[in-house]
Amino acid sequence: MRQTNKSIVSFLARASRKKEKRKEESKKRKDRKMKEKKWKETKTKAKSKGGKVVELCSSFGKQRGSMVALIPYITAGDPDLPTTAEALKVLDSCGSDIIELGLPYSDPLADGPVIQAAATCSLARGPNFDAVISMLREVLPQLSCPVSLFSYYNPILKRGIGKFMTIIKDAGVQGLVVPDVPLEETEILRMESSKNNIELVLLTTPTTPTDRMKSDVSASDGFVYLSELHWSDWYSHQCQCPSSDSATRHQIEATSKPVAVGFGISKPEHVKQVAEWGADGVIVGSAMVKLLGEAKSPEEGLKELETFTKSLKAALI
Repeated sequence: MRQTNKSIVSFLARASRKKEKRKEESKKRKDRKMKEKKWKETKTKAKSKGGKVVELCSSFGKQRGSMVALIPYITAGDPDLPTTAEALKVLDSCGSDIIELGLPYSDPLADGPVIQAAATCSLARGPNFDAVISMLREVLPQLSCPVSLFSYYNPILKRGIGKFMTIIKDAGVQGLVVPDVPLEETEILRMESSKNNIELVLLTTPTTPTDRMKSDVSASDGFVYLSELHWSDWYSHQCQCPSSDSATRHQIEATSKPVAVGFGISKPEHVKQVAEWGADGVIVGSAMVKLLGEAKSPEEGLKELETFTKSLKAALI
């Protein structure tokens, strides 16, 4: 009898815990819906004020001669800021559809060794955030393609999210990627970026669970950044990755938004393969950064960058 009573008590306790857990999950879902509603209202207000609403997705398609967008990435200040300014012009003249510019950060955990080294070199040479913004104010009006910044969250928090968004908007930046902030913590980022007509692009991966991926895709502006993080061993090897093929195709087909695939893509054949998978854009980072960082001189690096970018663009035509 005592044993039966203990079993009943134990059962009721488990049932009570499950009930509380369901209540907590229900509350979280309601909170997320309220946040989403608040964010959408903020975006609607921003549009109603008559300001220019930039859409990075308009850079995809046949805008510059190819069905798939070419999105190169370089690190600001590596090898130096004047070279970065010239590199932006070279990338634009070679047909880039969007350019990603990385703000150097001391702890770039989401980047591979090449971009980590570039960030370290840039920081050692001294160009700070203000210097980068000053350079962008001068260069961006000369470009025909939009520029999106790639920044870790801490530098944004350091300046204040609202102030950071206002600064990059005034400099002419049209998009922002923050790789180290989860969706659950993007509410203020999304609201402030919307106020300033900055497209906040969120990342997902081929192994992201479907429900989670749908949330990331829904919240992402402009396009979806599909990061093939597990391609590190594929770098510099032949373009054969059947598992990535299947997983990547699934993620691409799961959304109507443009999907750009990045991380580890370094050759024209890589670019062509990703295009065949159905991607709307291809992001090339480490290979670009390596050319500029390892060149004998900035001038030589810019020439190699031009040749390489043209070869990637040709693979997409």
